[in-house]
Amino acid sequence: MPEVIDKPAVDIEALAGKEASEVTFADLGVSKELCDACEKLNFKHPTEIQKESIPWALEGRDIIGLAQTGSGKTAAFSIPIIQKLWDNPQAFFACIMAPTRELAYQIAETIEGLGSVIGVRCAVLVGGMDMMSQAIALSKRPHILVCTPGRLHDHLENTKGFNLRQLKYLIMDEADRLLDLDFGPKIDAILKVIPRERNTFLFSATMTTKVAKLQRASLTKPVKVEVATKYSTVDTLLQYYMFFPLKHKDVYMVYLLNEFAGNSTIIFSRTCHDTQRIAIMLRTLGFGAVPLHGQMAQSKRLGALNKFKSGARTILVATDVASRGLDIPSVDIVLNYDVPQSSKDYIHRVGRTARAGRSGKSITFVTQYDVELIQRVEMDLGRKLDTYPLEKDDVMLLQDRVGEAQRVATLEMKERGGSRGKRGKKDEEDDDDDDREEKVNNQPKKKFKAKRRH
Repeated sequence: MPEVIDKPAVDIEALAGKEASEVTFADLGVSKELCDACEKLNFKHPTEIQKESIPWALEGRDIIGLAQTGSGKTAAFSIPIIQKLWDNPQAFFACIMAPTRELAYQIAETIEGLGSVIGVRCAVLVGGMDMMSQAIALSKRPHILVCTPGRLHDHLENTKGFNLRQLKYLIMDEADRLLDLDFGPKIDAILKVIPRERNTFLFSATMTTKVAKLQRASLTKPVKVEVATKYSTVDTLLQYYMFFPLKHKDVYMVYLLNEFAGNSTIIFSRTCHDTQRIAIMLRTLGFGAVPLHGQMAQSKRLGALNKFKSGARTILVATDVASRGLDIPSVDIVLNYDVPQSSKDYIHRVGRTARAGRSGKSITFVTQYDVELIQRVEMDLGRKLDTYPLEKDDVMLLQDRVGEAQRVATLEMKERGGSRGKRGKKDEEDDDDDDREEKVNNQPKKKFKAKRRH
């Protein structure tokens, strides 16, 4: 196990007794220019993870950062990198890896916002986008790369003249996911071709410090900054569950969406097929829903996410591709249509709401087949979830209308499946369906009228 230092050489004892809200970025050693950039982005005071980790990072230490979702981890590693880049400007100064494409784009936006004062150039390398345009971006020698491991590995192998031999910083956001077996071979190959003499930051809401993971990341005397327990959620998040037979799951979902009409909601489903089916069914009922899953073209994934962020759609139906790191402050409700397979996934899903001090609500659907899964989640959380109050008779009034929408969605999914082979492109079926929505919305007799809760 790598040594974990207890106290930094920098004197932060004066800050130790203060709340994060009483500390300024300047108190942490952040330069005036970056303090101004933070103010422009409405970062008035450092969060707890920023207060604890930035002084360490500015001293050149490796960091293991554990903090709740929505606690400002991206700025915690971005600010020190940009300040060090200011002192020693060079191309390919830092590489930030993320497990999902959407998270990579979001990190890049934060980097560009904070680094605008010194003209930081940032390139995003993710799958699903054109390799040639990314190679052109690399030829312009950006300061910071934000990437997914697979696409970075592709460029290291295939893009002529590109290497990371001068890399100074390697950051793994959602590090527990990156160091799992799925990404393991790519990560190992990347670590072999970048300098061992570098700074490494690992950040996550559910990070473990297993020896094998730390050895794989090649940390040297890391500082562990822990401002949350492994399975903690914020106090402003209300967590509920609902128990009912599997066959009534869609009816209960529609009832809740009717009750929460006007609220921004993310529905998490386990499979791409169910995600698409639910989105079609909800559109048939007149709800503004948009799907997001791994079988969609990247441009459509970003388009769906932007529509949800902007408020053009109030419901995002997604797989776990949207569960990690995405910062959408306005999310009011998270519905777990399927119980997550692990407690880590649960923490990341419900962390999409109640961010940055706001309140939020999560409701997990539990059927007769999910009891063991939800008990495991409750055990790791160290608490029992509350039962969400409702009247079953009120819910079942919607059964016929939901059943009709289910049939429409099933038929459309079959039609799309049949046309996939003819078109030869798996992504073409994953349209945002604006034209189809328009047709549905022009048929008032079939549109589900959602009532507002008074």
